[in-house]
Amino acid sequence: MPDYNDDLRLAHVLADAADAATMARFKALDLKVETKPDLTPVSEADKAAEELIRGQLARARPRDAVLGEEYGGEGGGPRRWVVDPIDGTKNYVRGVPVWATLIALVVRGEGGDEVVVGVVSAPALGRRWWASKGGGAYTGRSLSSATRLSVSRVAQVADASFAYSSLSGWEERGRLGGFLDLTRACWRTRGYGDFWPYMMVAEGSVDICAEPELSLWDMAANDVIVREAGGRFTSLDGAPGPFGGDAAASNGLLHEALLGYLGRS
Repeated sequence: MPDYNDDLRLAHVLADAADAATMARFKALDLKVETKPDLTPVSEADKAAEELIRGQLARARPRDAVLGEEYGGEGGGPRRWVVDPIDGTKNYVRGVPVWATLIALVVRGEGGDEVVVGVVSAPALGRRWWASKGGGAYTGRSLSSATRLSVSRVAQVADASFAYSSLSGWEERGRLGGFLDLTRACWRTRGYGDFWPYMMVAEGSVDICAEPELSLWDMAANDVIVREAGGRFTSLDGAPGPFGGDAAASNGLLHEALLGYLGRS
């Protein structure tokens, strides 16, 4: 199996640079916010963080491709860095500390694309999570000061904690009925949103989570962290990985039940 330790270390360096840029403008009274064509907000901090990451990648990995939320795709080849400079921009611009920079490395192999490195850094929460293929998933302040992550062992939906982002997306896609059935069947539900539910699945504090519409940069880093913690990450149709445009993540034991509920109209 290839060793991705150097790529993981680089991803931490990239996250450090992004953290410095985003925290410098968090809660700034003069923060500039624009509306993108899809009507979602983008701040100057989103753009600055992605520019920093792209600049460092151009120097450290000039042959690798890059896909970012704010500046699209660049380059080709079997290795592609996938970046969301601020996942949770709506929180960021309102002063809510639940947002993070997501950095992942996707490698093309014989079986198709696979996420092999992921870092999720949430500096306003003072938290960071990361994983590499075959190397396990961790949380902590640094590579040298970390705790290994492991998903929960909850095996029944009635005992499960379910996290989601919002109701509207499920309704728009005709899946609200199954979603509501799941919320009624679970022990507990909470609308944490964005990257955080996936990290809590990896930590074992939440058992299942799902979202009905996402882009690759929203999911790539989360995917490898959940899997390396012992969980499963698929599309709502059950296809492995973050490439299906939506997401279901679980401790593994509950995954088929989760997909069963969310496939209902």
